[in-house]
Amino acid sequence: MSKPTADSAALGLGVDRTSPVPLYYQLAQQLEAAIEQGRLTPGSLLGNELELAARLGLSRPTVRQAIQSLVDKGLMVRRRGVGTQVVHSRIKRPLELSSLYDDLEAAGQHPATRVLRNTVEAATAEVAAALGVEEGSDVHLVERLRYAHDEPMALLRNHLPPDLLELTTERLESTGLYRMMRLSGITLHSARQSVGARAATAEEAKRLMEDEGAPLLTMERTTFDDGGRAVEFGSHVYRASRYAFEFQLLVRP
Repeated sequence: MSKPTADSAALGLGVDRTSPVPLYYQLAQQLEAAIEQGRLTPGSLLGNELELAARLGLSRPTVRQAIQSLVDKGLMVRRRGVGTQVVHSRIKRPLELSSLYDDLEAAGQHPATRVLRNTVEAATAEVAAALGVEEGSDVHLVERLRYAHDEPMALLRNHLPPDLLELTTERLESTGLYRMMRLSGITLHSARQSVGARAATAEEAKRLMEDEGAPLLTMERTTFDDGGRAVEFGSHVYRASRYAFEFQLLVRP
């Protein structure tokens, strides 16, 4: 079955020759935005470089440079006899109190989940401190792989107080954890969160389809309900090649 070829006119591509921003970079940014917004979907073919250059009034080297920058980011790939094809978008997630499932769904990324572990275990000192329970007491552990467009994005480990809500594997694979909490009458109020980075272990690399030692983004979050009770402690890793956190910074008066 042939892949769809992107209509450059429908994508609204264009460049501003009066801008100091290089023409290739303007085009690359517009193509990247089209990928992120779902107007250029995975598997789409970009079309002929010569035709795109002629329509935009650009030189072929300029168009090639724009496309190559997206190839270097892993968003596109050149296939012999096929052309330039969109591989995937890079997920950009705002740093706010929301679940990855909801963020992916809102972005049209078709989230899916595979539950690796759904069990009860003894709380470590770290987990006990985060949840405000005694070390060694029972806590619920949920470990999942989160996918977008059938490709692994993140490895998620969450500890929750026992008997907080019903956590069946079927439910965990059909929706997000925060949505399950809200449906159970839990009001999420605030969270304490830290973001970092490290190299992938051999097991993480295998699960996330990365090379061992590849860069991963990390996030630890303790979430509280409107009564101040800790309802979950999450320890997550994300593929840095496919994922980014977005910050909105405000200037203090």
